Amino acid sequence: MVIPGYDPEDIDDVLETYIGEKQLSTYLSEEELAAYRSSDESLVNMLSTEEIRELLEKADAPVDIPEEH
Repeated sequence: MVIPGYDPEDIDDVLETYIGEKQLSTYLSEEELAAYRSSDESLVNMLSTEEIRELLEKADAPVDIPEEH
């Protein structure tokens, strides 16, 4: 059973909303962008923890992100 908000596609949709379609190339290489668009990879797997944290902070997202140890 998939829990809404925790499905990788849901998370990718949220991250893409924060990044914006035009800005995807800022975060992804051409190869990564092609893999993402063909659904071979997810943004969660391609972006670093720091990039995701930065995106969520910029969007002032109501998400509690644990600190890395």
